[in-house]
This record gives sequence, structure tokens and C-alpha cells, in this order.
Amino acid sequence: MKQGQEIKTIDDYISLFPTETQNILQEIRTTIANVAPEASEAIRYSMPTFRLNGNMLHFACHKQHIGFYPSPSGITKFVNELKPYNTSKGTIQFPLDKPIPHDLISKIVKFRVTEQKAKK
Repeated sequence: MKQGQEIKTIDDYISLFPTETQNILQEIRTTIANVAPEASEAIRYSMPTFRLNGNMLHFACHKQHIGFYPSPSGITKFVNELKPYNTSKGTIQFPLDKPIPHDLISKIVKFRVTEQKAKK
């Protein structure tokens, strides 16, 4: 993908980063897709997004961390398990220099799937 080209897919987004970072982003994408196979992929707010009855969660790469955005409910539900990470109302920061907690991501995604399905 060329500089300045519009990001239309999660593949486009991932391609913007160095190989090592691409691998991390792809692993997160796969973790989410495995837990939420019925969710669709999109780019929203210039970030990879998984949608199920609306936006379910987003993730994005920053200089020092992966931002994971599962909505405020996805953070408050797992507040104790998230203590090792920087969090805010709707954001979790997973440092790039530490292993990504895929098991925790899976739990959060499963919770968000349940919430989003209840919207029907």
C-alpha cells in the first residue's frame, strides 16, 4: 500500500507497519475472529474494527503499544485482570515490548459478543 492511499480494509491497515508489528496485529485479528466468527471486519475511525450489531471493538497500533478498544463495559467487566495494563474509560494499552495476552483478549471479545447479540 502506498503512502497516502486510503485504508479500506484491515489488510491495508496492517500493511502499513513493519513485519514484526504486522505479525502482532495479525495475531490479534485472528484471536478476535476465532472468538467472533460471525462478526464482520471494517475500518472505522481509521482503525481495524469488528462489527456485530454495530461496532463491537477496535484495535490500533501506536508507537509503544497496541490500543484495544472494547467499549467501557469491556474494561469494567475485566478490571482486575487488566491491572497490569494502562487503561482508560474505553481503552486498554498492550505494550509492544511484552507478550500480548491473547487469552484475556479472547475473554473480552466473548463478553462483547454476548453484549452485542443482546442488542437484537
